[in-house]
Amino acid sequence: MTLPRRRVLQGAGALVLAFAATGAAHARTIVAVRVWPADEYTRITLESDGALSATTQHLSAPDRLVIDIDDLELDGALRELVGKVSADDPFIAGVRVGQYQPRVVRLVIDLKQPVRPQSFALEPVAAYRHRFVVDLHPTVEPDPLLALIRDKERAEQAARQSVQDALGEFIGRLERPRAPGAPATPAARADAPAAVASAPVQAPVQTPAPPHPSADVQKRIDRLIVVAIDPGHGGEDPGAIGPTGLREKDVVLAIALQLRDRLNRQPGMRAMLTRDADFFVPLHERVRKARRVQADLFVSVHADAFMRPEARGASVYALSTNGATSAAARWMAQRENASDLVGGINVRAADAQVMRTLLDMSTTAQIKDSLRVGREVLGQMERVGDLHKPRVEQAGFAVLKAPDIPSILVETAFISNPDEERKLRDARYQRQIVEAVATGIVRYFAKNPPLARNRSL
Repeated sequence: MTLPRRRVLQGAGALVLAFAATGAAHARTIVAVRVWPADEYTRITLESDGALSATTQHLSAPDRLVIDIDDLELDGALRELVGKVSADDPFIAGVRVGQYQPRVVRLVIDLKQPVRPQSFALEPVAAYRHRFVVDLHPTVEPDPLLALIRDKERAEQAARQSVQDALGEFIGRLERPRAPGAPATPAARADAPAAVASAPVQAPVQTPAPPHPSADVQKRIDRLIVVAIDPGHGGEDPGAIGPTGLREKDVVLAIALQLRDRLNRQPGMRAMLTRDADFFVPLHERVRKARRVQADLFVSVHADAFMRPEARGASVYALSTNGATSAAARWMAQRENASDLVGGINVRAADAQVMRTLLDMSTTAQIKDSLRVGREVLGQMERVGDLHKPRVEQAGFAVLKAPDIPSILVETAFISNPDEERKLRDARYQRQIVEAVATGIVRYFAKNPPLARNRSL
């Protein structure tokens, strides 16, 4: 017995619709694409409404990274990725996007240099949905200590050139022939040395060479105090957000850049940043960067939020291994320690044992020194405005756990407080905070000179 033709067609149509509905249920939609370029590495983030499955191929001649993403249709959001690559990106020359196969989108990332790529997926957290992340790292990691040395040499060369230019201009005025009838040169005053006033124009001016510094003086010159400045959050992790939208990651970077410049003007001192642009740095990597330059001090800069908007005032924190000194300090530490989840750490690429060892080490001496520098900084910040607490508080901040570096975390203000958010936007307040922190640091080192490091600058 055969079924009527109409019923067969209806059944076939129902199967097609059911298959289409099933396929649509598995299709993913891209909700946002972001590119975070930096000298250290560039990150590409694809945010979607479901977990993405992808395969990657790293090809050479020319260098490029090919990424095939399953269960995806090419749409406008993905096409936006092409325009988000900046011309000065150190790693990406361009991005091409196309529908490689039905339900497979292919990304081709053309590279400017060989890279060490990493790709990984992140579960939904905070305001983010599913994220697929591609990090492009240089094949050879730059030496940060060498960068500090070169920075120091450039600064000294610029200072020497400035002195030479000024001296040349002065000598030029002395040697320039006087026009007939022109008044005497200022150098030929009655009280000027006779040898200078009567020196012939053609005679070369002999400038006495500066005395060669003694070994002890040279040692003091070469032995810079290195301060690691850590602007909190960055990249995918905005940190706290104020009532009118000011992001913590932006304001603390602005303050950290000013603090670096202020400390670099201090004789015998040089500052480095754990990030100098808007990109994410994992907590353990911030600590590692400070240790790689053998920093004498680690200062993490924040502008956090609290559960209540009326919370106000600046704070300074040090590490604690015996519990937090207050419920607020414990809450703040938990919030800061969760930034790796928001920023997006590649757990597969990290050596879990190294991370655990690094972030579990602490010493009594380190905490003691951290409290000392914290008190100096807090005493200066008290002159700028309100303090949240009149003492240095302690909690288990992961970013303060370098075992051999005094480390403090400075909360410049509560960005969740409307009044303090306005202050954080104000350039004058930022300068006052920078001056207070810098003065506290200088006072600490004046009382506690650091020990010589193994590798002198």
